[in-house]
Parts: sequence; structure tokens; C-alpha cells
Amino acid sequence: MRNLFIGAWLAALCVTAPAQTLQTPLRIGVIGPLSGPSSDFGVPMLQGIELAVEEINAVGGYLGRPIELVVKDDKADPPTGLAQATALASERVLATIGFCNTGVAMAALDVFQKNRIPLIVPCAAGSPVTARFAAKDSYVFRTSARDGLQADFVVADLVKRGWTRVAIFADTTPYGEGGLADVRKALAARKLEPVHVARFALGTQDMTEALKDARTAGANVVFSYTVGKENAAIARGRQALRWNVPQVGGWPLSFPFFIDGAREAAEGALMAQTFIAEPSNERRSAFLAAYARKFKVRKIPVPMAAAQAYDSTYLLLYALFGIRNGDLSGPAIKQALENISRPYYGVVTTYERPFSADDKDAVTPNMLVMGQVRNGAVTFAYPEDARRNLIVQRKQ
Repeated sequence: MRNLFIGAWLAALCVTAPAQTLQTPLRIGVIGPLSGPSSDFGVPMLQGIELAVEEINAVGGYLGRPIELVVKDDKADPPTGLAQATALASERVLATIGFCNTGVAMAALDVFQKNRIPLIVPCAAGSPVTARFAAKDSYVFRTSARDGLQADFVVADLVKRGWTRVAIFADTTPYGEGGLADVRKALAARKLEPVHVARFALGTQDMTEALKDARTAGANVVFSYTVGKENAAIARGRQALRWNVPQVGGWPLSFPFFIDGAREAAEGALMAQTFIAEPSNERRSAFLAAYARKFKVRKIPVPMAAAQAYDSTYLLLYALFGIRNGDLSGPAIKQALENISRPYYGVVTTYERPFSADDKDAVTPNMLVMGQVRNGAVTFAYPEDARRNLIVQRKQ
């Protein structure tokens, strides 16, 4: 997507860049699961960043300095994530964009905080990620919708549909643990509690007994909280039991591991989304076309991961251009992110003061829509959401 406004803005700024800095790269870290069980959304995250960087560098980079990515694969493994975060700190990147898995992020956050390296999280949704440190001191920012928002949004939809006998299926990772707590909280706010809770380890392939227990408990909806193939195992298990109740959850129900793994059993599943890959406005159309052209794909495996990472890259650039004295230290970039004064017309939304000293989450509930699996793809669950999506929602 060639944003004419930002192109002209960057080009004008580059004219004033000191000659000695024209070819010195600006090193930005990227960390995520580029291989392993979570690569289905780690790779689109990286590609969203790469697309934004290509566009930025094409119009002069940052004051004539090209952006150079320092990419690390955390393999969706917390110890590996910690080691790779430490490596990024030793390579003195100015800031980092990354993390898809809550457990991996939580294992590595201290590295960024201790070294005062701003971190923008475009994917990991666990509520604790931006609650680990006091907001005013925190170097951790996020452009994905935290699970607390997603869970409450989905539960509100369940109540509206009359699906109030909820069985929660949550894995035993920090992501599943946090998601379970968020769903319980959202239900309690409506004077409800789950009729059944099932916990399982990653890699579990047979959910039959847990599903039978949930059916016996009288559940009329299954709320699943896991990032991997287990979502598909739940759907296939329901199908095998001929237990025709809906499956709902957070954004992992939009992942290929679920849709392709469950096939027809995935049909009708509902999930919270910030971005659905339909050309509902010019920005989104241009982004989808540019992504398809650059990476030679017909569709993005996980559109939200790519779009949120793309927007994160531009938000970081906007923050850097808010620094007028040339100070690119971690504290200066942190302060600049907290005080982005110019709106960024992004793919997911229009970011108007997305962060502050007291709020490190860019997404608010009004930005969410309900997605639904239909014919093997994710689209809008409600026609009114599709219409509402034509008007970009700003932070509330």
C-alpha cells in the first residue's frame, strides 16, 4: 500500500537528513514463531512488517536511513524466546516488534523492560502481557486485542444469542490459563458461570471424553481457548459425537490450523476479530493487493497477524518522527510512542493517540467485530458488522 501522505512526508523529511546518516541503517528487532507449531501466524506477522518496511524504505526510510530488520525465530518456545530476546538486546536494536504466543512473551518481557527497549506486540493477546509492569514505567505496547476484550465481546454475543450454558475448553499454557480467567470474569459480570471446564495439554488429539462430560453437563456452546490444532480436535470431536452445538472463541479460530484441520466441522464457528480480509475500504484493499503481490499468495493465512504487524511498523515510524532532537534512546522512543500526535490511517483502524503513559493497548472494544467461518474462510457474522466496518472505528 502506497500511502501518498506518508510518502510525501517521509520524502520531505529525508531532504533535511545530515549526509553522514544517509546510509546508516536503523535496526529494528522482530521476534516470533517463524517455524514450529505457531508459524501459521508468525510468518504472516513477519511478512506484514516486511511489507511496511519495504514501503518505508522506498520513500527514504527514516531521515534517509533505511530500516534494517533483525529477525529472530522463537519457535513458540518460551526458553527459545528468552534466548532470542536476549540476543536482540545484545545486538542493540532500537525497538522490537513481536511475539505471537503469550507464554513466550511472558518469558521474555523482562529483557525488554530491563534494557529499556520498546516492544510493540502485534499478536500475543494474553491479558497479562501489558499488565506485567506498571503502565507508566512499561516499555511493552500492544496493537492486538487483549483476551480480556475478546472474551467479554464474545460472551456478550453468546448472551444475545441465548447461549448461556457455556463449556470452556482451555489448554494449560499461559495463553489458555489467562483466557480461562477472562471468560470466567466475563461470565461472572453477567451473573453466569461455566457449566463445565476442560483443561488439556498442547498436543492432545482426542477430546471425546471431555466433550461427553460437557454434553452431560448441559452445555449449549463450547468456548475454546488454545492456539493450535487442539481447536480442530474439539470441532472434529463434536462432529464425531454428533453434538451439534456452536464453537466460539478468540481469534485463533480464524487460523488455518483450525479451519483447514477441522474442515466442515469448523463451519459456523464464531470468533472475535479486529480485521477481516475483505476490501471494505481503500486502505484495506491496497494492503491486501500489496501483500498478495509481494508474497505471491491468493490469501493471507492469518490476516489479523499481518495487518496488526503492518500497522505496528508504521506506528513505530510515526513515533520516531515525533522525536525532534535526534535522541533515539529507548526512553525517548517510549515517550514518543506514548505521545503520537498525528493520526495514522492504518489497515485495522485509524490510530489516534493509540498509546499513552497510562494505556499501552491500542485496541478498544468498539474496534472488534464478530467473525464466522463460512465455506472455509472467515467473514462477518452479522451484515451490520460488515456495514459498520465501512466506517473506521477510532479508539474510545
